[in-house]
Amino acid sequence: MHYLCPLCSAPLTLTDRTWGCPQQHKFDMAKEGYVNLLPVQKKNSKDPGDNKQMMFARREFLNEGYYQGLSDKVNELAIEFGADAKQILDIGCGEGYYSQRLFNVLSQHHDCDLQGIDISKSAIKYAAKRYPNLAFCVASAYEMPIASQSVDLAIRIYAPSKVEELQRIMADGGILITVSPGPSHHFALKQQIYAEPRLHPVSAAYIAGFECLHQERLISQLELTKSDHIAHFLEMTPYAWKFTDAQKRAFALQGLSCELDFQIEVHRISR
Repeated sequence: MHYLCPLCSAPLTLTDRTWGCPQQHKFDMAKEGYVNLLPVQKKNSKDPGDNKQMMFARREFLNEGYYQGLSDKVNELAIEFGADAKQILDIGCGEGYYSQRLFNVLSQHHDCDLQGIDISKSAIKYAAKRYPNLAFCVASAYEMPIASQSVDLAIRIYAPSKVEELQRIMADGGILITVSPGPSHHFALKQQIYAEPRLHPVSAAYIAGFECLHQERLISQLELTKSDHIAHFLEMTPYAWKFTDAQKRAFALQGLSCELDFQIEVHRISR
């Protein structure tokens, strides 16, 4: 692992269960195996990121396999464009669903290490406990405690980040795979909320300092019939709080059908 001190940016080394830098800044590993590299003074709130309720809903929904098609496509592209990647980073990894599935695929080809970072302590705590073979840390994607030019392959699924940070952490020839909402993503939900629902904008497939090697949309229809699956799905979307209790009960009784539309891009660092 190639962590940097979030206070002084010096390299961190692990001694027993404590990460430390030459300036004597120390960060203890939690019992679950992760390290918190988000200092209190750099938090924008007491508990940044998704709360436990949202984390639980997303975890339960993903575990049912409804987004496995997206995970499979990301893994397929990772093999095609970054098959030899040794150091892998999942930016905004959440509960580690995509992280573990990607690692399982790539580690069959060669030895590699995967790190996951997320600003949500609840999500990282769960990820580290469930996937002890991976390395997880609480950190901001806007100021990543990751060594410069150390990442061969990064995935960023629905996670905002800072372009300058992406440029800094990627090794020469490094591959970045991004996923964002396609134009019709969850459009049926929008139709229930807005008088004039709008499509998501089409991605320009441009990240400064990177060359776009591949772009595609992955489109399918999500059909949910079980009430608990519907509740978990609604809770994990950004529209959860816009639905009334009556609407949620109606979905639970009638089922829910909506579009899945993912914009997937593969970028390579240009230096």
